[in-house]
Amino acid sequence: MSIRDLIPMGRRSAAPASSSGIEHPFFSLRRDVDRLFDDMFKGFDMGFSNGATSSAFSSGWPSVEVSDEEHAVRVTAELPGLQENDIELLLEDDVLTLRGEKRAEKQDTAKQFSERFYGRFERRIRLGYDIDQDKVEADFKNGVLDIVLPKDPSAQSRVKRIPLRS
Repeated sequence: MSIRDLIPMGRRSAAPASSSGIEHPFFSLRRDVDRLFDDMFKGFDMGFSNGATSSAFSSGWPSVEVSDEEHAVRVTAELPGLQENDIELLLEDDVLTLRGEKRAEKQDTAKQFSERFYGRFERRIRLGYDIDQDKVEADFKNGVLDIVLPKDPSAQSRVKRIPLRS
């Protein structure tokens, strides 16, 4: 066996067989371990996929920042290439839903390769606070959405501090 037989050319390539036609135990073990990890991470899009099946929308697009300020929760989302009418914001209970659709500017049949993503998206963000829905503000400028969600003052007063005994 040469050293080249030990170097896999890709996870999906066939393992080289020995001169007797029987697969080497090392390659059989490697295939089984690869299959185990593939099955374990199948439900998670962690950036390990080959790109053919992954999508920016399935991996948490758009990118967001959530800040817990003293009197409000601030959510900032990057939405390049979108207009105000492409975005919908919903607030139900303590969950903010950001949804919309990114469409291609033009239909280009000559395009051979693209890393840009198009299609519908939806992000749900649990805020963890009762929100004063009448005072929610949202601004959208230069592809950045900034949402300020004031905390409900009556909900803040319902917090009870529990004393510790020693």
